[in-house]
Amino acid sequence: MAGLSNPEQLSHLLRSVFGFARFRASQEEVCRTAVSGRDLLLVMPTGAGKSLCYQLPAIARGGTALVISPLIALMEDQSAKLSSFGLRVTRIHSGLERTLARQACVDYLHGDLQFLFIAPERLRVPGFPEMLAKRRLALIAIDEAHCISQWGHDFRPDYRMIGQHLPALRGTPDAAPVIALTATATPTVQADIISQLGMVRPAKFIHGFRRENLAIEVVEVPLPERAEVICKLLSDSTRRPAIVYATSRKQSERLAEELACTMRAAAYHAGLDTEIRERVQTAFQAGELEIVVATIAFGMGIDKPNIRTVIHAGLPGTLEGYYQEIGRAGRDGAPSRTFLMHSFADQRTHDFFLARDYPPASQLEQVFNALADQPRPIDEVRLQVGLSEEEFGKALEKLQIHGGARADFGGNVCRGGPGWKKTYTVQAQYRAEQFEKVLRYTKLNECRMSGLVRHFGDEQDADRPCSACDVCDPGGAVLRQFRRATMAELEIAHAIVRELRPVDYKPTGTLQRCVDAAGRLRRDDFVDLLDAMVRSRLISIEDAEYEKDGEMRRYRKVRLTSLGLDVGPMTPLALLLSDGVAEDFSGRAVPRARKAKAATTPEKPAKKALAAAAPPQSAPESEALAAKLREWRAAEARRLHVPAYAVLHDRILIAVATARPANPNQLLAIDGMGPAKVERFGGAILNICGSVKSTPG
Repeated sequence: MAGLSNPEQLSHLLRSVFGFARFRASQEEVCRTAVSGRDLLLVMPTGAGKSLCYQLPAIARGGTALVISPLIALMEDQSAKLSSFGLRVTRIHSGLERTLARQACVDYLHGDLQFLFIAPERLRVPGFPEMLAKRRLALIAIDEAHCISQWGHDFRPDYRMIGQHLPALRGTPDAAPVIALTATATPTVQADIISQLGMVRPAKFIHGFRRENLAIEVVEVPLPERAEVICKLLSDSTRRPAIVYATSRKQSERLAEELACTMRAAAYHAGLDTEIRERVQTAFQAGELEIVVATIAFGMGIDKPNIRTVIHAGLPGTLEGYYQEIGRAGRDGAPSRTFLMHSFADQRTHDFFLARDYPPASQLEQVFNALADQPRPIDEVRLQVGLSEEEFGKALEKLQIHGGARADFGGNVCRGGPGWKKTYTVQAQYRAEQFEKVLRYTKLNECRMSGLVRHFGDEQDADRPCSACDVCDPGGAVLRQFRRATMAELEIAHAIVRELRPVDYKPTGTLQRCVDAAGRLRRDDFVDLLDAMVRSRLISIEDAEYEKDGEMRRYRKVRLTSLGLDVGPMTPLALLLSDGVAEDFSGRAVPRARKAKAATTPEKPAKKALAAAAPPQSAPESEALAAKLREWRAAEARRLHVPAYAVLHDRILIAVATARPANPNQLLAIDGMGPAKVERFGGAILNICGSVKSTPG
């Protein structure tokens, strides 16, 4: 068996079976490990090639691979692809005719299959696990493995129970390695998956969370204005195909109806008939639909490479889910953009869903007390308890997950163990904390992509800015718009630098009292100024807490960065502006409910945001020069490990492209090109300007 992990033999199978010339990043190492028979956990983003990491080893090992998958659409998609390669594949799930399911079992027992896909519920069918155990398996692959973890996404009880069946299915650990695959698992979830599956000394591969071609924007948009903003965004054909994630079925239908007036759009959610959902999914895959407005029910198994935009019309429940959903954009490698819209209304919506999905422990206790050691019909227990059908169903589901109840395939239920309350309480608290992390992400003032990479435990790759998100490149943002700092704000910014220089840190409240005793800025405006200074990399802010009167109280520490220390007390404010450091100093998302102070009445937020979505007009020569300058800026930002705007802000870049300077003096005359920037980048900029000017046209 070990010989099959030879790189040349695996490469031959990769070419001859799948038609791929070479492995993607990390795939070969994962495949070799699986072929050798070792258990492994693979956490790799959507679209990075996880499926091949069990499919190729299964072929190399010979025999039949059992694949446990949570969604019918996912099974159908993967089994169809494998069949198209000439492999012997079938599947068993609730949507399959009984005669076909029986034939699948016969083919399996005769050893005629290379892959058998099953839904986790099949393991509850009497005699089915025993039938599977009659043959030696090549390997057991568990797709979307985060569904197993009590710390992961919302999951089905049958997925949670897979680990109980594995010892009988795999025979001995050496006979059938277990491969757990997921696109979304934090370090806590990873450890829980390994524990729940009883994996034997598993190898862990956590790879590739950074998506270089995704630009992330997080913008505050009041709920009533989101439909208009989304319609305007997607009216640009270059932003389609697109997925819009809604927070409810009602919202998905309403948004789809508005979009369908001018675009090919449809809704998708779990409340629609299976036939309608399949029709929508198929039409979207085929390009007949440009936009799907969906709940989180949509997306697993979708492999549409050219999705240009993913919009969240409200806050997701977890960062893991959010990452997986935005990962469906730009799988072809082309630049794509994602928008996360939020407001305080989203928090109220989440609180409602949390209360619905995690009912009080007292309701679970009612159901638990009504259960007996001997199985009884579920409906009989529900009538005895007196809860509504929805309340009873949710309470029973949670009891099953946490071991307080056991249900069989015939619709009967009996009492489980008494330890369910402790784990359920911890789980409910964990889910509430997951949403708190989403809220903190909306206030993040570091690179959006780096924040996600760090969330999944990849600290090594977390310090590199993406140069594309609304924090790294505020000038390139579509919905978020920023303004220059006022002189008063710049004066307070200097005061902040002076105040922090002799100390390690100061709390935000103390800092404001020290630098703005006259109260020139409201509390919210001061926080905006601090956030802008973080974006300008002058300060850093971290959450902290202390205990007082038996309670933990939170506060925020403000520290100077090395760049902030370089801002001397005599540094002229104009130099800060000319070097571009303060260009987005007091940036604020335009679509805010609270109006910014201004000398004139501002436009309606959403209107202003949408007006900014249109790129400035320029001559063809200027556009060509701007494109070359952007290429140079991106390369320079990567080399220096800084955001793109720290090299050259979009406003300055466009001014340079329009003016097309021929010498340093002309470059210095452009607003925003200060002496320091000209000294550092002037030569390269002038060379680019010269090359474009000399191009015949």
